Formats: sequence, structure tokens, C-alpha cells
Amino acid sequence: MHLKYLSISQYKNISYKTYDFESKINCFIGDNGKGKSNILDAIYNLSFGKSYFNTVAVQNIQFGKDYYTIEGRYDRENQELKILSAIKKGQKKILKKNGKIYDKISDHIGLIPTVIITPADRNLILEGSETRRKFIDGVIGQTNSLFLQKLIDYNKILIQRNSLLKFFYLNNTFDSNTIDIYNKQLVERSQIIFEKRKEFLENFIPVFKRFYKYISGKSENISLNYESHLFDDSHISLLEKSIKKDRIVQFTSTGIHKDDIIFLLEKNPIKKFGSQGQQKTFLIALKLAQFEFLKNQTGQSPILLFDDAFDKLDQNRVTQIISLVDEKNFGQIFITDTHKDRILKALKKIKSSFEIHKLI
Repeated sequence: MHLKYLSISQYKNISYKTYDFESKINCFIGDNGKGKSNILDAIYNLSFGKSYFNTVAVQNIQFGKDYYTIEGRYDRENQELKILSAIKKGQKKILKKNGKIYDKISDHIGLIPTVIITPADRNLILEGSETRRKFIDGVIGQTNSLFLQKLIDYNKILIQRNSLLKFFYLNNTFDSNTIDIYNKQLVERSQIIFEKRKEFLENFIPVFKRFYKYISGKSENISLNYESHLFDDSHISLLEKSIKKDRIVQFTSTGIHKDDIIFLLEKNPIKKFGSQGQQKTFLIALKLAQFEFLKNQTGQSPILLFDDAFDKLDQNRVTQIISLVDEKNFGQIFITDTHKDRILKALKKIKSSFEIHKLI
């Protein structure tokens, strides 16, 4: 997969820009606020039909304008692929493939495998379990449409069950038969989601550990620990046992929507015991493992987006990462950085073609 041409119009702070990409590695250098991250976000938008940083599409329209458009042309297995992402105020978001509008944006997921690494990834460590679930579900969903659909269905049913619990509470009533219907629908989907998450992590963790060791140059004990209520009991049993609590709190208190992935360093939460450098290395290794998983599943090298990913890393680790992605099993790479010298020092040691785009 190779992005050959990119056109961005009225997206965030970008009035209009076009780029032709021939090199394997493309670097955008400039001060903060010049739009480097927005260029990478536009590339991400073409892959997923939404911004990585702000999923409310209309809020990504340039201030004072009525619409944005992003167009990309790709070389995919020696065939040209055209993708258009656009929205106009007051209208529905549009995502097109070769001129044809998608009925469901979820049908597009996985067509252009893409991995993004940004400072915002620190939220995977700092924030709650929902952020980490979204990460692994997003990786699995890029390669497994059945999983993605089951997850979408599960979340819709969960919202309906929670609304029903709230209705029961406010109206001082209860209907066990209706609850049983929702329970059955949740269980039918949750077991598939649970098994796929387990299977994914079993394959993912060894790859993640390998990347961490390579980047850090150390043999630190790091891991990901999957926590789920379903390890302790069946989902239907959990739902039946928690119904009294659910009626009081007015939401579904147990199930795979409460799963978590604990990030560990020397058997302790990296959130509390890891340095900034260790946390950064942990996150980059996580995303590079995501890259390898997607590559193995799809047979294509995903597009890799490094958005200010080298901040707080020493020069040696930056060089290690650049040398790693220089290998032939990595595909097209886009990098943003405020420090031209730092990135050039690493790039001069690689064999791949690269190009510097200066933003003034």
C-alpha cells in the first residue's frame, strides 16, 4: 500500500495543500502550530473515515468555512485506489472509494491498514479501561469484519439495555422477560468478542515484547495482562447475578464492556512505576506490534504515521526506531518532528529513500 497523492482542503488549519509522495519515508518538519499533525490526521482520516484526534467531523472544518475535503490516491497491489473523505455543514459525512459512496463507513475499515503513533497515545496508559479496549478492538476490527460487526451490535444492545434499566428505575417497574431477551442478545455476541480478544493478545504480546527489547536495548520484564469478568463466570450467569445492582445503578455493571488490559513493567503498573522514556518506548513498541499484526493478517504493509513520536526519546532510541522501520518488511512511513537535526541524523544512516517537507 503506497499513498501517491494527497489533497487537503479546509481541514482544521489547512486551507489547501497537495503532496506527491514517491519516497518510502516522508518527513514533515516545522514549528508547532504549522499543521504537521493535521497532515498525518488527514491521512488517517482516509483510512478510517474519521479524525484520530476529534471524531466529530464537522468540528474539523476550517474555521469560517462550510466544508472540508480530503482526497488520496493509492497504489494498492499495482492498482490505483481513490479515496475521498468530506463533510459539509448540515449534511452527512461522505466517504467514497473510486467514486462510489459507502453505505456504511465500517465497510471501509481494513482496506487501507494504517497505524498512527502520537503523543496522545499516552492516554492508553493514563486513562481508563475504555481507551485500552478501543485500542485492541480497533486493531482486531481492521482485519476481522465479523468481530467488528459483533462489537457494533453489542454496544447498540448495551445502550438499549441501559435505557431500559433507567426506565424501570424512574417508573418503579420491572419486566424480567424483556431483560432476558437483552441478556441473550448480549451473550450471543460477547463470547465471540471475548474469545477474539484472548486469541489476539496471545499472538500480540510476544511481538510487543520483542519490539520493546529492540528499542530499549534492555531486558526489562514488560507485559499486558487481560482482565475480564468472563474469566470467572459465564456472561449469562454474571448478568443474572448482577441484576439487583444493575437496577439500582441503572446500567449494566458486568460484561466484556468492562474488560481491561493492564500495562505492566516488572510486574507493576507502568502508569505508576515507569519513567517517561519507558512509557514512550512501551507505547511505540505497542504500535509497532500492531503494525506487524496487521501486516501478517492482511499481507500488506500498513501505512505508518509517526506524529511527534520521538519527543522525550534520546537520539539512540530515535536512531534504533528509524533503523528498524528502514527494513524491507516496513512500508510507507510519514513522520512529523520539530527538530530537523534529530531526524536527519537518524535518516542519514538508512538505505531507504526519504524526503523532507518543510512547513513554514
